[in-house]
Amino acid sequence: MADSSAATAFAERLDRVRPHTRLIALLALGHLVIDLNQGAIPAVLPFLRTAHGWSYAQAATIVLVGNLASSLIQPLFGYFSDQLARRWILPASVFLSGAGLALVGVAPGYLTVLGLVLVMGLGVASWHPEGYKTATGVAGDRKATALSWFSLGGNVGLALGPPLATALVTSLSLAGTLGMLVPTLIVGALILMMLPHINRAAAPARAAAAVADRGVNMPAAMALLILIVAVRSWATLGFTTFVPFYYVDDLKADPHLVGTLLFVFLGAGALGTVVAGPLADRWGPRPFMQWVFLAAIPFGLLFLHTDGVLAFVVLGLYGAVLTSSFSVSVVLGQAYLPRNAGMASGLIVGFAIGAGGLGVTALGWVADHWGLATALTLSALMPLAGFATARFLPTPRDKEIQ
Repeated sequence: MADSSAATAFAERLDRVRPHTRLIALLALGHLVIDLNQGAIPAVLPFLRTAHGWSYAQAATIVLVGNLASSLIQPLFGYFSDQLARRWILPASVFLSGAGLALVGVAPGYLTVLGLVLVMGLGVASWHPEGYKTATGVAGDRKATALSWFSLGGNVGLALGPPLATALVTSLSLAGTLGMLVPTLIVGALILMMLPHINRAAAPARAAAAVADRGVNMPAAMALLILIVAVRSWATLGFTTFVPFYYVDDLKADPHLVGTLLFVFLGAGALGTVVAGPLADRWGPRPFMQWVFLAAIPFGLLFLHTDGVLAFVVLGLYGAVLTSSFSVSVVLGQAYLPRNAGMASGLIVGFAIGAGGLGVTALGWVADHWGLATALTLSALMPLAGFATARFLPTPRDKEIQ
């Protein structure tokens, strides 16, 4: 009997440690398509601005609407996710985000574009809390590493969105955004078919979490982390929004470079999240969050004083270092709110990032009055505020994450 009990306990422990790699890969693919749609917006904006004659502030407002729609409502979706799993949201959100983005190129005017970006944002908002909670449930014990791969899907999507959208628009005119429906329909249908398997795999983790005493919520620490992530978002969105305009309008570069620039910045960020996972598991999420901001600052400033291939290299390094804390911040957020994992994901991936998007409109005003280089310089200096604030992050009480 003792041997049998020990074997059973060992098997249960093994199930908790070992991640469901195929399901994580599928969820990462869904994350890729969600953020592929969201990431296409900055690349399409210069073409929309030229076609409709908008100001920089109007273009930045579109980014703001997209980020607010995809962010402010995320904690609400997270709350419902904590009460009861609603995994049908996963395929539904993929379809919604794709439809909103695909129709942007054929929209007749500014208000219609804003409405469609709002629809796309709602799809993004509904995906992330349930997606991160589900991925955590099938991730095993090494959460930072597993979630870094899940986050890789999203960051790869953000990186591929600009070149794909640029290729479609330059080849087929603005109506080429309709081509973004293809990956949306394929991956959305695949997730829909796999929902029963996802539900079965996540059920044991959900039951274990219900009985485990993993600590108490730390709302003050969570509020501080939200501020830090908002600062990171401000810096990231400042570059993704205004680097294309800087190259096309100030440097008079070929508009085809827009997709490549954003791919380098966001693609390097995707690789940074994969490297960050094992490092954060070894060093701890909190120390990692503190020092990664300081390490990013020199690359952001150096980008504005380089050109040619070196500028692309520096831009990639800035993106890699700055974005590397993405999945780590989700792990840390779930450690600060261990009893509300869905809410934590919604607050970090949604609300905090959207709050950072508020700064993009201010940067648009700066760009209109003092130039794009000034707006980008401010974006490059933002991580300094993140570093100073991260020094005050407390140690989580979560027993699994210190």
